[in-house]
Amino acid sequence: MSIYQSQKSYKQNRWRNNDWRLFLRLVPYAGRNTKLLILALGLLLPVALANSVQPLLIGQAVSLIRNEPSAYEFLRNRPLSQGLYIIEGLLLLTIIIRLTLTGYQGYLLQKLGQKITAAIRQDLFHHVTSLAVRFFDRTPVGKLITRLTSDVEVLGDVFSTGAIGIFSNIVLMVVISGVMFSIQWQLASMLLVMLLPVTLLIIYFQRKYRKANYKAREELSLINSQLQENILGINVVQLFRREKFNAELFRKANSRYTQQVDETIFYDSAVSATLEWIGLIAIACVLWMGGWLLLDNKLDFGTLSTFILYAQRLFEPLQDFAEKFTIIQSGFTAIERVSDILDEPIEISDRTNPRISVYDAKFGFIDEIVADLESQTVSDIPNLGEIRFEHVWFAYKDDDYVIKDLDFVIHPGEKVALVGPTGAGKSSIIRLLCRLYEPTQGRILVDGIDIRELPQAELRRYMAVILQEGFLFAGNVKSNITLGDYYTFEEIQAAAQQTNIAEFIEGLPLGYDTKLRERGTNLSSGQKQLLAFARAAIRNPQILVLDEATASLDVGTEALVQQALNELLIGRTAIIIAHRLSTIRNVDRILVLKRGELIEQGSHEELLKSGGLYSTLHNLQMLGT
Repeated sequence: MSIYQSQKSYKQNRWRNNDWRLFLRLVPYAGRNTKLLILALGLLLPVALANSVQPLLIGQAVSLIRNEPSAYEFLRNRPLSQGLYIIEGLLLLTIIIRLTLTGYQGYLLQKLGQKITAAIRQDLFHHVTSLAVRFFDRTPVGKLITRLTSDVEVLGDVFSTGAIGIFSNIVLMVVISGVMFSIQWQLASMLLVMLLPVTLLIIYFQRKYRKANYKAREELSLINSQLQENILGINVVQLFRREKFNAELFRKANSRYTQQVDETIFYDSAVSATLEWIGLIAIACVLWMGGWLLLDNKLDFGTLSTFILYAQRLFEPLQDFAEKFTIIQSGFTAIERVSDILDEPIEISDRTNPRISVYDAKFGFIDEIVADLESQTVSDIPNLGEIRFEHVWFAYKDDDYVIKDLDFVIHPGEKVALVGPTGAGKSSIIRLLCRLYEPTQGRILVDGIDIRELPQAELRRYMAVILQEGFLFAGNVKSNITLGDYYTFEEIQAAAQQTNIAEFIEGLPLGYDTKLRERGTNLSSGQKQLLAFARAAIRNPQILVLDEATASLDVGTEALVQQALNELLIGRTAIIIAHRLSTIRNVDRILVLKRGELIEQGSHEELLKSGGLYSTLHNLQMLGT
């Protein structure tokens, strides 16, 4: 999404994503920590009272020294030194209470903020990993990383430091206002009237800051996307000498980001400066009106001193708000951006009452024989593994169909190859079968059951897919075979031996516990692919899908894999995608695709005799060898 589109989307959604509605998105997360929240809120009033009493005590000291009538009677009836000692003691007590409770409240709020942040991050990660592959096709990885990390990080502060901090400031202002009115209503009214223009200015700067901050976050997403792209593609960057070109692209993106951040700094500084000026003007106004009342004998020095301090205390919450201004507005922007992800619909989800398993759906197995079923291998159960495409159409975007009216059946145990030029739709068929995408029209059935009726986890346990390049996670060899599922060490060893990789693993420094770097960069392509085969073998699938699975292997490694593969294919339905037609001569049937349509099918010999597209492709490859 471009910055222009982001701005347009921002303006369109602004009416519904007001600050109040955005804030309400955080309330359920705070509700998970009710005890912390109640305890933190319960400290607001004692802290506010301790704050508001201090100017009053200082004013009483001045009145007591000058022997003014505004001094409390219980102080005037005592010797001056004793009265001052009492005031000093009370003042020290309020300071201790204020500092102790404020420190403890700050600890509680930080703890609450971290819990909120952790919960949002967990929900966001779960939601992102549940989204359809289509979402990741159109969303840059760097943009997602920004929202999962830096955007989420500020959300806890919005509620703990920002929202509760503002509520605390409001409580303090209400308490101070009440005390002021109880002492001298004219000065109190004047100070409250001055709050109106301050509030209007803050609202104005808030809107400006929010808009600039939204643009800045979008630019930061683009920077992260460029970083991620250049790091993952570093081989291509260096081989084609794109360092200077890419550095210039990054410089421009970085410059745009800096420009937007400068704008946010300007509005943030404007709020702080405005409040500083208003605070000084308030003190000046108190001195002017207080001096006039003093000369008219309607006010004494003790009360004037109290109101000078109250003028500072009344605007301190607003100055504190200015300090939290950046946190709050950045947080609201982050909530908008995170909400965009959380509101992204999950296109592919399980039905409300999905089938329990393929076996249940086909044979109606009941709970009493589940134990017997688990004691069998998948291959022991007959007539499993049928795949049926019924008039399937599919488009990644709008009506640009890459699959057109596909209608075919793969029988249980049959080995079928998908052949065709680039863009014929071979990989799209696999993605549809695994339910990474939903068909636009038509339906796909496994053993007579629409795959949309099956839980996704069950469907993907029922089949194993081996891609052209095996992806490995950071961890050890053992965890990259099990992928989080529970298998005994004996089962792991058996899968490794079955795929002819056991000898290689046992030769590693720590064997199955050897640590692998991110994406398995300390292994060769062939070794990574062998681990992918072991990963499939341990799951004992009924349907096996090979998407150019041996293309990255050398001749020696391919011979080992082919031997293991021949054994792995026994009793299983298999779909094989291969560009090297020599590797699929022995399959039961070959489906020939062109521009998403099935144009030929048959055995290797039958298709050669027909003289169609397959025969042309085969002859071209023979000429190239």
